[in-house]
Amino acid sequence: MSTIYALTGAEIFDGETWHTDSGLVVDGDVIKSITPLSNLPDDIRRVELKSGKLVPGFIDVQVNGGGGVLLNDGPSIEAIRTICDAHFAFGTTGLLPTLITDTPEITAAAIAAGKAAAQEKVAGFIGLHLEGPHLSLTHKGTHDPKLIRPMDDADLLAIIEAVQELPVLLTTVAPETVSAEKIRAMVDAGVIVSLGHSGASYEVALAAKDAGATMVTHLFNAMSQLGHRSPGVVGAVLESGELSAGLIADGFHVDRASMAIALRAKQGPAKIFLVTDAMSTIGTDISSFTLNGRRITRAGGRLTLDDGTLAGADLDMISAVRFVHRELGLSLDEALRMASLYPAESIRIDHHYGRLAPGYIANIVHLDEKLDVNHVWIGGDSHYAR
Repeated sequence: MSTIYALTGAEIFDGETWHTDSGLVVDGDVIKSITPLSNLPDDIRRVELKSGKLVPGFIDVQVNGGGGVLLNDGPSIEAIRTICDAHFAFGTTGLLPTLITDTPEITAAAIAAGKAAAQEKVAGFIGLHLEGPHLSLTHKGTHDPKLIRPMDDADLLAIIEAVQELPVLLTTVAPETVSAEKIRAMVDAGVIVSLGHSGASYEVALAAKDAGATMVTHLFNAMSQLGHRSPGVVGAVLESGELSAGLIADGFHVDRASMAIALRAKQGPAKIFLVTDAMSTIGTDISSFTLNGRRITRAGGRLTLDDGTLAGADLDMISAVRFVHRELGLSLDEALRMASLYPAESIRIDHHYGRLAPGYIANIVHLDEKLDVNHVWIGGDSHYAR
């Protein structure tokens, strides 16, 4: 049976422009072409869609959990598969399961689980994000202060060894606690270094950038802010064209005005992109769960510790897309790029992900006119249909 088929009947957004009266031709696990309907071969298998939009699959580089599972609770290939599966219904076709600050043993187990997921080619798994434990105690957020610690040589070696067997390894560190030399060593080995949970000065953040850091984790949250004499980490990412930044667009983590100002102020070519920081609640109706032994409550779209501290997000990617489009007034094109192309660029996989173009992996989302997810294909195979 031929593996070539054409998706027809919907507008197609290739990442830059929209195509009408065309078919999206998929050959195996890659995009072959966007071809006018009049030029499609008569014998090609057609999958007819009733209107809607075909867009590049979403990429989320910060996903703590989903489907009732947190990676921290028991890092395994089964946990990674459950988390990936839970996010398909919201248009996320590629994600980095994220381990929040934990013990060395749990960290090692997460790395081993990531390696196993890579070897088994778990659908949706594109790498691993280690958010901590090498962070600032003063900007810990929901991270357990008892588990935050400096990076020693053994930690550095474990990260450098891990990246050799993972498609992507992203680590979030506070540059005031991790030296520029260690950042350079990780970057030279292929690790993507992000700055976060940090009270670093503008100058220290830029020194980390000069050492090879290329990203900032959840812009505005748990970091030094933009002040009139102390620009902080926020000032560094907005001013530097080399630092990209994730943004939790749920209306709780960052004020709408701050989001809009940052998007206007950001120097390129690096971009601000969407992340969910999603916890285990996604795809479930659970009302509470635990993290490192502490209870987190779900209410009104927020996840909080008992003291009111935000503890990750109850957010999925299509909701984030709708938020920046409808609440911030971004064009749909730009909102979609913030969920696909820009995160792909941030982790350096944009040569195969983030567009619907010849040779790109056939990760595709079908949206209806309300911007709800109807269908998802990963590597050309159907993984979710409403």
